[in-house]
Amino acid sequence: MTLRQTLVQAAGRVARARPAVAARAGGFVRAAALPGGGFADRSGRADLYYTVFGLQTLAAVEPSESRAVRLPTHRDYLATFDAADLDFVHLCCLARCRALLDPKKVPGVFSGSTGKTPGTSFARLESFRAADGGYSHVPGAAHGTAYGAFLALGAYEDAGARLPDPDRLADSLAGLRASGGGYAGTPGAEVGLVPASAAVVVTLADLGRAIDASTVEWLLAQQRTTGGWPAAPGAPTVDLLSTATALHALAAAGGSLDEAPRAACLAFVESLAEEEGGPPRRAGFRGHPADRVADCEYTFYGLLALGHLV
Repeated sequence: MTLRQTLVQAAGRVARARPAVAARAGGFVRAAALPGGGFADRSGRADLYYTVFGLQTLAAVEPSESRAVRLPTHRDYLATFDAADLDFVHLCCLARCRALLDPKKVPGVFSGSTGKTPGTSFARLESFRAADGGYSHVPGAAHGTAYGAFLALGAYEDAGARLPDPDRLADSLAGLRASGGGYAGTPGAEVGLVPASAAVVVTLADLGRAIDASTVEWLLAQQRTTGGWPAAPGAPTVDLLSTATALHALAAAGGSLDEAPRAACLAFVESLAEEEGGPPRRAGFRGHPADRVADCEYTFYGLLALGHLV
């Protein structure tokens, strides 16, 4: 399975275990879909990054025949982008969105209707390859990042292509190792970060590499008594992104929570659902306890976390 498929499959468990929660999340995301295609960011404008999470949420909670009614406008929106003009993150988002819209037509997913060939897009993607074999959002970087590795591997999979020299990518991730078993976003850091460690674990697992037991233990140790995970050991609060990615990484590495930590985490995630008026009733998810605004990104992370808990 691809990175995209494992994410959608995990979040999709909520549709079976908690159908009412899935329906309300789907309603929230549908309301964020804009008439001209794409999904709204926090300012209300269409954004490729948020469109990834909108489409992933609908893929997780809706039958394909229900989504098909809304696909043409999203395809039109994606056709406005030229891969050659996009930065690294949005280039990977474009590949993910097109794969989500046409999962049975993945090969050539980069080409769209701009006239650009997939080869041109892959050359653009490779321009972000770092000297150590990883990927960075900065062209010509000496070292890749954890997030860059995860995004690049996902983009190649979404485009139905094989990532060039995966061994170099795996080797580059070893340079991100921090003390205690965690991984940092860039080389040389003493303390690991939860999202970076999760990205490394999921990437290595997808490449078929073994995950060190100390990394699983480190991730488990970062869970706070409030139930969630912080972005870093010294962070003042927990957040949904770190929690969802930690749970996803633990699942990829074969780690699991005991009953009490699982119950605390479930209560934390459920507390971030933000109900909106209806009918129909809908509810998105907020990013952390002090955040008062739900959005498409955190709604998907809410479903992803719940999918690993229920």
